[in-house]
Amino acid sequence: MRIRGERECQNCGARWTYYETANVECPDCGSLRSVGVDERTRHTATPVELDLTAAREAVSNESLATAAERAADEAGAFVRRCGFIDAGELRPLEGTFVAAMELKHVGRALARSMDVSDDEQRYLLALLEGAESGTRPDPSSVPESMRSVRGLAAAAAVEAYRRDLRQYLEDEPDEDARTVLGSVEDHRTRVAALDGDVPPGHAETLIEAARAVGTALIEDDDALARAREHLATLDPNPDA
Repeated sequence: MRIRGERECQNCGARWTYYETANVECPDCGSLRSVGVDERTRHTATPVELDLTAAREAVSNESLATAAERAADEAGAFVRRCGFIDAGELRPLEGTFVAAMELKHVGRALARSMDVSDDEQRYLLALLEGAESGTRPDPSSVPESMRSVRGLAAAAAVEAYRRDLRQYLEDEPDEDARTVLGSVEDHRTRVAALDGDVPPGHAETLIEAARAVGTALIEDDDALARAREHLATLDPNPDA
């Protein structure tokens, strides 16, 4: 959406930046009456941090199902508030967002499970330990039973980033990036259609391709070529 992020309170005259606070309430007097004093700018980002303390404590104090559900809820609240365009500037697809999306999917799956294996439990605990810093289990360590969950989480993370990339490209056109992003979406659609049932390495490559498109737009380097290389490994047709 486009907003006027620089606000001026009509009650006391104070000024603040909605981009930083995500709050329309005047920080000085609490009034909700304000006006924008800048041009409308595309903005989807919200200041938010991933805090999994309560979920980690639940691992020791409550059942694993409860801990998994709490982890999914906290991670879900985080990814819902995340956006990737900050006052018109594109942000990268950071590891914390991807890890939170994966934790959301894994937590929900294990919260519903009647019998959680030791490997599945270790997988959940690894995500709980590393998600805040953007660390996730290596593809080779993903339990076979969690393969589809990992794939669906990857597809969801890519879709969230792709939506903001498309908005950004409306303001900053780049036909090469748009073409590569279309190929990313084709592969994401296939993963979703397969209910995520793809090798974890395949899902990881899809994430890296989407991330590279963003990097190319942010830094204007050769990342678009890397995105094409990632996509080429996912499809036997190098021109797809």
